[in-house]
Amino acid sequence: MKRTIVATVNNSSGVMNRITGLFARRQFNIESITVGMTENPDISRMTFVVNVDNERGLDQVIKQLNKQVDVLKVRDITDDSIIERELALVKVVAAPQHRGEISALAEPFRASVVDVGRESITLQVTGDQQKVEALIDLLKPYGIKELARTGITAFKRGPVKSDFETPRYSILN
Repeated sequence: MKRTIVATVNNSSGVMNRITGLFARRQFNIESITVGMTENPDISRMTFVVNVDNERGLDQVIKQLNKQVDVLKVRDITDDSIIERELALVKVVAAPQHRGEISALAEPFRASVVDVGRESITLQVTGDQQKVEALIDLLKPYGIKELARTGITAFKRGPVKSDFETPRYSILN
């Protein structure tokens, strides 16, 4: 079963190596990992997508991660309402007569052309993993020369407030 784990960590040397080592010792395959600074340059956010056989092993890894000195917080957000995105750059074989066709194919995916060469065109697509996969599948018949993907980055959605809900105030509070 696939799980999405997020961790906030101190932005220091060796942290990623120690954390990925914990997953490796538990023999979890990390399908993707993204790491980047947060709004605070001293803190990084790591997003892991891992395949696990059981919840018990995952719970153990999360407990061990929380014991690491540089780890500030770890959460499994798989079952939460989340926003997840992935970026892919796809270089496609494209003779001049096929470029318009490839651009038209990319349009419904909101993919953009970021480079045009003599024999290729490079597209950038951002979205959930299924959207990225769907575009890649459609581009395969043209010939994919190169493909680079960031992996998934995600966080929980903000709370939703109903349009009909009015804030309640009390002069006693």
